Amino acid sequence: MTSVEKLYQAYKTNSPLPLGLVEAKTKEEAYAVQDAVLALKEADGEVLKGYKISLTSQKTQDLFASDSPLYGGMTDVTVKSTYSLSQYNQPLLELELVFLTDEELLPTDSLEELMAKCRVAPGLEVPDARYADWFPHTSLYEVIADGAVNGGVAYGKAQKLTLEDIADISGQLFFNGDLVTEGRSTEVLGHPINSLKWLVDTLDQHGKTLPAGMFVSSGTFVMPVKLEVGTYKAVYDTVGEVELTVTE
Repeated sequence: MTSVEKLYQAYKTNSPLPLGLVEAKTKEEAYAVQDAVLALKEADGEVLKGYKISLTSQKTQDLFASDSPLYGGMTDVTVKSTYSLSQYNQPLLELELVFLTDEELLPTDSLEELMAKCRVAPGLEVPDARYADWFPHTSLYEVIADGAVNGGVAYGKAQKLTLEDIADISGQLFFNGDLVTEGRSTEVLGHPINSLKWLVDTLDQHGKTLPAGMFVSSGTFVMPVKLEVGTYKAVYDTVGEVELTVTE
């Protein structure tokens, strides 16, 4: 069975793989595996709806010995505000702003033009992997091959904002009403728009586009926390808030 088949079966059956089984030795090979797994999901009726960007801070890049961010394609079934732990392997939770594209984003767009083509929503992302004991032991290429370890994303009301509106804002994560952690948008490559720009440029290098009607979970404000049964709320300056519910 190939790496693609192993990852897809692990995804369909929620049966995590031992680390070390993915046969990819470069980023290019790992992205090729990711694309092939996504193609199997699409063949099964899922629809590509957006991307997540990982490793957007020095801390997270150091964890996986990377010199750049990573991206992973996410389908329609990953967008939801209620999660059941039984359907996931070892899910985590991150504070992230989500860009919603109103027009196709181009590599020739300036940062201001990218911002004008999008709305911004408060978000919570659920990273999860198809590997046993994956965080933080997974290799860089295993992370890429597994769609940048995407599990799900929830986002709230989106609005038109300026670069200045999200340049240095606070995000707070509450669990059952108690503050768990907080961080700032500057953790995301200095500014979340830099993360979006990186994605647009990298997709273009890979022969892909970012059309209207997509979402981009742009990178975490904080180190991830373990997802547990209960209710989470993310609150962001200027952007708003979003809730996520977790059941058994």
